[in-house]
Amino acid sequence: MGVLTVRRAAGSDIPAIVAMLADDPLGAARESPDDLTPYAAAYAVIDADPHQLLAVAERDGRVVGTLQLTFLPGLARRGTTRAQIEAVRVASGERGSGLGATLMEWAVEQARDRGCGLVQLTSDSSRTDAHRFYERLGFKASHVGFKLDL
Repeated sequence: MGVLTVRRAAGSDIPAIVAMLADDPLGAARESPDDLTPYAAAYAVIDADPHQLLAVAERDGRVVGTLQLTFLPGLARRGTTRAQIEAVRVASGERGSGLGATLMEWAVEQARDRGCGLVQLTSDSSRTDAHRFYERLGFKASHVGFKLDL
């Protein structure tokens, strides 16, 4: 395997990112890789926001992983800034290679570098393999999350 690099995503990475988002049962039902227009618009907003970091893992010139970090300043916990990790995906051919752990370690280090006091994430309740993965990395299932589709 070639050298792995984790970096800020570029607009040219959108097709690969969307393909990874769509490459599972949940994503297949909610993503539209044939129409990248809404993804490009969302990327422009994310890339312009200093509290957002959309990242990709690249190996041998191919995007093989992605995640989004959002930095949330707050008053709770004595003004602690939180890092929220979302949309973690690893290309199907790279799963089980340790890439996910490397990507998550990179994200935690980015949070430390930004002075965050904690890192949090959400994971769909049906993703039991992902839950075991996050627990192996030291994350605790400490809260119940709620969503309201609009």
